[in-house]
Amino acid sequence: MQPARRRGLAEEAADRIRDEILAGRFAPGSALREVELAASLRVSRGSVREGLAILEREGLVHSEWHRGTRIIGLTETDIIEVYAVRAALDRLATLTAARRGRPEQFDELDQLVATMERETRGAADGGRLVALDIEFHDCVYAMAGNGRLTSAWEAVRSQVHLFQAHRVRLSHEHYRTRVVGEHRELAALLRAGRVEGLGDLAEEHVQSACRGLLDSLQA
Repeated sequence: MQPARRRGLAEEAADRIRDEILAGRFAPGSALREVELAASLRVSRGSVREGLAILEREGLVHSEWHRGTRIIGLTETDIIEVYAVRAALDRLATLTAARRGRPEQFDELDQLVATMERETRGAADGGRLVALDIEFHDCVYAMAGNGRLTSAWEAVRSQVHLFQAHRVRLSHEHYRTRVVGEHRELAALLRAGRVEGLGDLAEEHVQSACRGLLDSLQA
C-alpha cells in the first residue's frame, strides 16, 4: 500500500485499507493487524485504530474484544441481509428520484451507462465496472434528495461494493453481460418519470445481483 498522506491520517488510513479490501487483496473474514497496517501505511497504530473504527461504522469490518478486527464474512446470511436492505432502499430511492430528478442528473446517469458500455467493449476491468455501478446508484440517491435515505445507503454502501466486487471476481462474464442493459433500463424509466413498475425493477436489479453472487459461491 502507498504511504498515507493528506487530510486526517485516520481518514486516509481508512481509505487505503478500504481500497485494499475492495480490490480483494484482503480476503473476507481475514484478520487486520494494527501493527502490520501501521508499518505499511507509515502511520501510528492510533491512526490505524481510528481508521478501522471508520470502516466498522461502514459495516466493512468488525472488532471483538481480545480477538482483534476482521473483515466481514461472505456467508449466505451476510449476503441475503445486505441485499435485502439494499433492495428496500433502492426501491424508495428510484421512485423518489423519478419525481425529483433534474434534466442534468438524468444526463449524468446516461453518461455513466455510456461509459459502462465503452468499458465492456474492451478488456473491461471488473473493478472499474463495479465502481461505475456504485457511482450510478450514488447519483440516484443524490437525485432523490432525501438526506436520511442517503445516510441509510451510505451505511451499507461499502458492504454492497465489497459483495459486488466478489461477484465480479467469481463470475465476471455474467456481470459484464448484464451491467449495461440493467442500468440503461433503470435510467430510461427514471428519465420518463414512469413510476409504474419502477420500484419492482429496482428491487429485481438488486435481487438479481444477490442471486448471481450466491450461485457463484455455490459453484
